[in-house]
Amino acid sequence: MAAEPTIGSSVPSSVARSLPLAFAAGAAIGVLGGMIGLGGAEFRLPLLIGLFGFIALQAVIVNKAMSLIVVLTALPARLLAIPLADVTSQWAVVANLLAGSLVGAWVGAAWATKMRSATLYKVLAALLVLIAAALATSHLGPLGTLNLSPVVRLIAGLVAGVLIGAVAALMGVAGGELLIPTIVLLYGIDIKLAGSLSLAVSLPTMLVAFARYSQDASFQILRDNKTFVLTMTGGSIAGTLLGGLLLGLVPAVVIVPLLVALLLASAVKVWRHR
Repeated sequence: MAAEPTIGSSVPSSVARSLPLAFAAGAAIGVLGGMIGLGGAEFRLPLLIGLFGFIALQAVIVNKAMSLIVVLTALPARLLAIPLADVTSQWAVVANLLAGSLVGAWVGAAWATKMRSATLYKVLAALLVLIAAALATSHLGPLGTLNLSPVVRLIAGLVAGVLIGAVAALMGVAGGELLIPTIVLLYGIDIKLAGSLSLAVSLPTMLVAFARYSQDASFQILRDNKTFVLTMTGGSIAGTLLGGLLLGLVPAVVIVPLLVALLLASAVKVWRHR
């Protein structure tokens, strides 16, 4: 089904003047994400829709642009924490997931540009529930490893890559909340190294989705709101760094249920959005 016309490429003037609020919101989201080792894009998306007035596709594109910058800034810190040699030694895992995720990212972005806003809101709400479930599963208990043959693992990696790439493109997120548990479950890799491998997968995947979105008229939203995007991104980066310093200060059994509840509440609000 063809996409409906956008309702203007700019957010309301009341939002355009809210640069301090944009920075504060980005910082708060960054702290939440940083405290559990994520960038926080899954929390930023509902705010872009509910608080700052972006329509569904515009919110996804803005979120994708911010996520891309946040991931790029996270790379140096990750390389310091995990030796590059450890990451490159798992090149087969990255290649397996990338073979699927690049396709999924392109397809997911194409779907988003063709959906009516009403449909996209429902899809985003369902995906927020999926992210909440993944967050609870990966942080509230030990992750085992599936006992799969090499061929089955290869196929499972391709399928998982396609699905994760599509979800990340549809939501404008990096996909780490799905990639990390997938890497642990399929390949039996330590969760810290899995975090670095997820960046190696998510960065090219995000670039593919970003390239697909650049072909849509709604991409103009970034040009029209450069200051807003950069301001909220700056807040997100600052918050993520602060959250990283607070990592482990609040037990996962306390913060993760709160974040899951926040995602579920956001899903309800996005579902009801008109």
